[in-house]
Amino acid sequence: MKICATLLLLFPVLQAQTDWPVYGHDAAGQRYSPLNQINTGNVGKLKLAWQYGIDPGKIDLNPGTRALTATEAVPIMAGGVLFTPTLHHTIVALEPETGKEVWKYELGSAAAPLRGVTYWQGDQSSPAEILAGTSDGRLIALNAKTGKLVPGFGKEGIVDLRAGVTEKFPNAAYHMASPGVIYRNLIITGAQGKEDDPDGPAMDVRAWDLRTGKLVWTFHTIPHPGEPGYETWPKDNWISAGSPANWGAATVDAQRGVVFLPIGQPAAQYYGAARHGQNLYSSSIVALDAAAGKVRWHFQLTHHDVWDYDAEAAPTLMDIVRGGKKIPVAVAVSKPGLMFFLDRETGKSVYPVEERPVPQTDVPGEETWPTQPFPMKPPPLARVSMKPEEIFTGEPEHEKYCRDLAEKIGGIHNEGPYTPYSSKEFRIIFPGQQGGPNYGGVAVDPRLGYVFVNARNVAGMGRLDKSKEGDAVAYRRFSPLGAGSFNARFWDPATQMPCQQPPWAELMAVNAGSGDIAWRVPLGTMDAMEAKGVHNTGAFGQGGPIATAGGLIFIAGTIDKRFRAFDSKTGKQVWETGLDAEGHTNPMTYMGRDGKQYVVIVSSGLSAFALE
Repeated sequence: MKICATLLLLFPVLQAQTDWPVYGHDAAGQRYSPLNQINTGNVGKLKLAWQYGIDPGKIDLNPGTRALTATEAVPIMAGGVLFTPTLHHTIVALEPETGKEVWKYELGSAAAPLRGVTYWQGDQSSPAEILAGTSDGRLIALNAKTGKLVPGFGKEGIVDLRAGVTEKFPNAAYHMASPGVIYRNLIITGAQGKEDDPDGPAMDVRAWDLRTGKLVWTFHTIPHPGEPGYETWPKDNWISAGSPANWGAATVDAQRGVVFLPIGQPAAQYYGAARHGQNLYSSSIVALDAAAGKVRWHFQLTHHDVWDYDAEAAPTLMDIVRGGKKIPVAVAVSKPGLMFFLDRETGKSVYPVEERPVPQTDVPGEETWPTQPFPMKPPPLARVSMKPEEIFTGEPEHEKYCRDLAEKIGGIHNEGPYTPYSSKEFRIIFPGQQGGPNYGGVAVDPRLGYVFVNARNVAGMGRLDKSKEGDAVAYRRFSPLGAGSFNARFWDPATQMPCQQPPWAELMAVNAGSGDIAWRVPLGTMDAMEAKGVHNTGAFGQGGPIATAGGLIFIAGTIDKRFRAFDSKTGKQVWETGLDAEGHTNPMTYMGRDGKQYVVIVSSGLSAFALE
C-alpha cells in the first residue's frame, strides 16, 4: 500500500503533548495523540486499569430497557487531572492513574450531563478553571484545583445563559450541548433548544470574558436586517425562529484568529414552507473573527434543509499539500455522507464542488432548493440511495420483517441523494436523520496523511401528513412504526437492524492529499446475525474515532457495547473489549504520571485501559 504523507499538523507544538486538554485533543480538533506506548505490536495486551461511575445501583437506568444509560461525554486531561461531567449530574476531577475522585461539583437534579467541559489555564490574576454549560441554561466556572465556583465570574461563578434570550419563551429549552472553546480571553459558546419548533429563543453563538463572565459579542445564526444572509429568509423570520443552533463543538485557528462553527438545521425539520429560501446560516460551516464575532466566510452544506441534515461535527483543522503547495483547510463532514476540504482562508473547497439538481418536493406550500453541493472528491462516506432489489436478504427472519415493512409502506420509494419526504407516499431517505457521519467527527494521522471517519447506513422513513388544526407546523412526518425519530427509520426498532443490505456502519480512511478512500471496513457486529452465520454487518451507533502515533484508531460508536482498535494503515481490527453500555462518544488518551499511556472511553461511566 502506498502512503502519501501529505497531511501536516496545524500546531506542531502539540506533538509534544501528552495530555488531552481539549474536547478534540487540541484547538484544531484533530483527535490525534503523539503517544505511541500502546501500538500495533502490543495493543493485544491492553487491559482494564480502572473504572469510575459504573454502578447499576446508583446510576440512571433507561426506563425502557433498564440498561445502563450511555452518555456522550469526552473527558479532558490537563494539569495532571482528568475532568468530566457524569450521569450523576456532577462534574468531577479524577486522578488519571487510578480514577480516584479529587473533587466533585453537584450540578443539581435538573442539570443533565453534557458532552464535556472546557479547561482554561488561567493567567496572572486568575487560577486555572473548568468551565461547563448545563442543561438548565447555566455557564459555570470552577477552580480547577478545588472544584469551587470562581466568584469573579458572572454572579458568584455562574452566568445565566437564558437571561436576555428566553424571556418571551420562559418554558422553552435552552442550554449548551457541547463544551465552549477558548480564544485568548474569551470562551465562545453555542446553544441548543427544541429542534423542531419553528418558534423559540434565538440560538445565537456568544463570546464571554473569561475573567468576568461579561458578554463580549453575539453572532446571529439567523441574520438580522442589514446583515449578510438576511435575504435568504422570509422578512421577519429572525424575530421568533429559534433554530438553527450551534449545538456541536467548535474549533479555533489561533494564528488566524478564527473560530469555525458547525451550524444545525432550521425548524421545522422536515417542512420548510414558513421559511422559503436558502436559510443561511443553517446546515453550514461558518468561520468567524474570534475576537469580534464577524463572519469571515461560510459554506452551506445543505440548502433549505428539510432532512435534519444539520452540520454537527466541529470542522477539523489541518494543512494539506497539493501540487507542492501547502493549503490550510477545515475538514467538514455532515449527515448527507459527504466530506469537504475547505480552504481556511476563503471557505472555497480544495476539491471541485458541483451544484447538482436534486429531487423536488410534492408537499403543498414547500419549495425545496433545486440543487445541492456535491464534492468531486472524496466519494460519499455513506449510502446515499436505495433500489427495491437492495432490500436485506441475508437471513430469513429479518428479511421477512423487512419485506413486510416495505409492503406496509407501499414499496421502496427513493429517488437518490436528497430525496425529500412526500405527502403522497412513504419515502426512504438515505442517509437518514442520524447520518452518515454525526457529532463524532473525524480524526487525523499526520504521518499517513489520513482522515478517519465512521458513518452509519440507516435510512429515514416516513410521509408528511397534514397536521391537526392549531399546530404551528402544517405538515409533520409520520411513520407506521410509531412516533419519534427512533421509529422513523427503515429498520426493525426492536433489533436496530436496517432493512437494506449491509454494511450498516463503516469506518474508513480518506487520503487527504488525493481525496481517495484509502480503506473502509464494517464497524460493529450484530450478535444475533453472527450466531446465524451472517458476518461483517456493521452496527448502528454514535460517537467517533481518535488516532495515535502508535498506528492505532480507537473507537466505540456502536450498539454492540464494544470498544475497538484498528490498524490505521490498513483498517484491520487489532483489539476489542466489551463495555458496560453503548459507547456513544469519542475516546481519549493521555500519559499518566506513572509513565503509562491510558485510553479512556465513557459509556455509562469511565473505563480506562493500559498495558498490563
